[in-house]
Amino acid sequence: MKRLLLLPCLLVLSAFAFAACGSSSSSEESKVEETIETAATSTDPANCAKLETQSFMEQTSSEGGKSAQKGCEEEAEKGENADSVEISNVEVDGSDATGEVVLAGGNSLEGQTLEVALVKEGDQWKLSEVVKFANFDKAKLVESFEREIEKAGETSSKFATCFIDAFKKADQAEVEAMLFSGNSKAFEEIARNCQ
Repeated sequence: MKRLLLLPCLLVLSAFAFAACGSSSSSEESKVEETIETAATSTDPANCAKLETQSFMEQTSSEGGKSAQKGCEEEAEKGENADSVEISNVEVDGSDATGEVVLAGGNSLEGQTLEVALVKEGDQWKLSEVVKFANFDKAKLVESFEREIEKAGETSSKFATCFIDAFKKADQAEVEAMLFSGNSKAFEEIARNCQ
């Protein structure tokens, strides 16, 4: 995830007090951006537990417990994270934060704008939830899934075709439930309907 760079505060001595008051927020926003970028692009498996809550790993993997963390670590080791990210609209409210993220490369959500939530645990910000699509492009999402299926060599599969059709027919709320609910029930339903 690409971080948006914050403009540095270049204030003269007479405005120093104002800069000091605002620097805490800017500093926290920078830390949030750094957390998002590192979590999304890192190939270091240790960053899974360091930068993501257990609930985030479970939500994004549809796995539970240690399996979710193991999946995150394996993805990182294989370099399956995003190549880069673009981050905007970061808001910090005490130990909670949100930001909008656009992933580039290495992910089926590439090009989608996602709203993510973070929590601060001690001195460390951690991703806690993908909240929703901040800007949903269904055509781009379907295209991305079709590429993933093609890479897996499943283009002639009846199941793959049925799966893609299910996404084409779903509205934003249904897609969010499938992708961000943290459980596999929606996918199991598609699988049952595709058999």
